[in-house]
Amino acid sequence: MNNKKTTKHHHSTQPGMADVIWENIKVFLTAVVLALIIKTSVVEAYKVPTGSMEDTILIGDFLIANKFVYGAKIPLTGWRLPAISDPKPGDVVVFTYPGDRVTSYVKRLVAVEGQKIEIKNKILYVDGMIVPDAPEAKHTDSRVYPRGNNAMGSRDNWGPYTVPKDCYFMMGDNRDLSYDSRFWGSVHKDLILGKAMIIHWSWSEDNNSPEVTATDPLTVPRSFVYNTLHFFDRVRWGRLLTVFN
Repeated sequence: MNNKKTTKHHHSTQPGMADVIWENIKVFLTAVVLALIIKTSVVEAYKVPTGSMEDTILIGDFLIANKFVYGAKIPLTGWRLPAISDPKPGDVVVFTYPGDRVTSYVKRLVAVEGQKIEIKNKILYVDGMIVPDAPEAKHTDSRVYPRGNNAMGSRDNWGPYTVPKDCYFMMGDNRDLSYDSRFWGSVHKDLILGKAMIIHWSWSEDNNSPEVTATDPLTVPRSFVYNTLHFFDRVRWGRLLTVFN
């Protein structure tokens, strides 16, 4: 009787290098797609470079806008998701500047379609009623320019003007130093990006901080070292997580 040994061939179940690479690519692409969906449809962060909304928003504040509440745009389409609520007077709104349809602006919405606006000696009237300034709003120039005195006349005395259909009238809280709807008109609803939700970071200005330039690579490490040493002085700790009403 012949005893024959049976040899079993075990096939390796370990994935090959190509499989590992493909799995990592799928994970990466999924993360990128999710990040794009969140950025374009849910929330987005913005840095504020100007003082037009002082003292509500300061230069160097980083805010997060809720893009979902007004009906987020669906990427690569002209469609919007259903809005939870429409923009209303008093909201701090992020939108695309009508002048170039590229730059993101943040202002306070003061009137919606059909409402009549007039500014008399710096005082804002909507539908004939005085609109009180926001708690942190301010005027920095005591001079009052008459109507028709170039751009300054538009600043202090303006209107009456009725906001067109599907449009919003925006003004900065720093009323004397804001380039807003008084100068370039209303904002169409298609340009609305989101509602300012929270200040998640705030970095104060420092004129002594080394300027980073493309012509001198050494400015990068100089700036990094300087800002590291002055980190705790430059962060506006009291502004972190400030919520917009």
